[in-house]
Amino acid sequence: MEKPATQIAHRLGRNAEAVCRHYLSQGYREGRYWLVGNAQNVPGRSLYVRLDDMEKGPAGKWTDAATGEHGDLLDIIALNRGHHQLRDTLDEARRFLSLPIPAIDPDQDRSRPKSKVAAGSPAAAKRLFAASKPLLCTLGETYLHQRKILTLRATDPLRFHPQCYYRPSKDDAQGTRTAWPALIASVTDLLGKQTGVHRTWLDPNAMTKAPVASPRRAMGNILGHAIRFGMAGDVMIAGEGIETMLSLREVMPDMPLVAATSSAHLAAILFPPMLRRLYVARDNDPAGHGAVAKLTQRAEPAGIDVIPLVPHLGDFNDDLQASGATVLGAALATQLASSDRTRFLAMSR
Repeated sequence: MEKPATQIAHRLGRNAEAVCRHYLSQGYREGRYWLVGNAQNVPGRSLYVRLDDMEKGPAGKWTDAATGEHGDLLDIIALNRGHHQLRDTLDEARRFLSLPIPAIDPDQDRSRPKSKVAAGSPAAAKRLFAASKPLLCTLGETYLHQRKILTLRATDPLRFHPQCYYRPSKDDAQGTRTAWPALIASVTDLLGKQTGVHRTWLDPNAMTKAPVASPRRAMGNILGHAIRFGMAGDVMIAGEGIETMLSLREVMPDMPLVAATSSAHLAAILFPPMLRRLYVARDNDPAGHGAVAKLTQRAEPAGIDVIPLVPHLGDFNDDLQASGATVLGAALATQLASSDRTRFLAMSR
């Protein structure tokens, strides 16, 4: 016997054009497809919904060519309405189809009560990361490619959420959307245990950060921990932003890197036990200078040499976008210790 969600998805598919006209009203029919910009009903034609059963598949299936996302019309409703619970989506679909709404959704597991997780806690961060999808072939990957970051790996601590909740602040304009696509990064301690996540909300049309007051936010236990690319040994580079650190990996693919998410958190990172030389990829501003000074005060008593890496522009991603990897590598070559230049810098091999 089919589950209720499957039954409802099939019923929506049989009424695909009506669903599209209701939830994707900014789009239009072209042949056997409905075309629209995205699931949030932005005008365009990158998302296409199959309106009739075809050899390629049943009616109601859709693909967003811009992000690689795909699914059925239940997914469209969830993304369009910003739902985080399947029951909310099923109830919305039942209302559209004029079906009765049960008091308890049959798809919900009633054998165990849902545990309450405090908003912003490490447990909530773990849930968000688990609910996100692999980064490759998503809008998150496209965003990084737009910033000239091409070296992405399946083992990276990065994932993508197509509709991540955003809580508007007093600095946001009235009517600011409460759900945006987001780059989700795992924050871990020195042993690899996840303690939090960092979210970068994205504009699916401009392929930039979302037009909100705070497009970057962390949740969970962040202090002392970081987003880690590679396993640290005796040498490591630490910096603030994900884009900054991934820009350095374009020219130093084997160098262990950590992104602390902010200058304040950069100054407080915990040192791996084998670390002997710490490069600090500082942003070119007073906060970046202050982070280097604080790290130096903490590192020297532990026998760790601290060497600042200074960008030509605001940060190393600005340098990468402006001048390319070859020029960035040449600039870094003058700032690295000779042994690390030979060991890590791709252009020196």
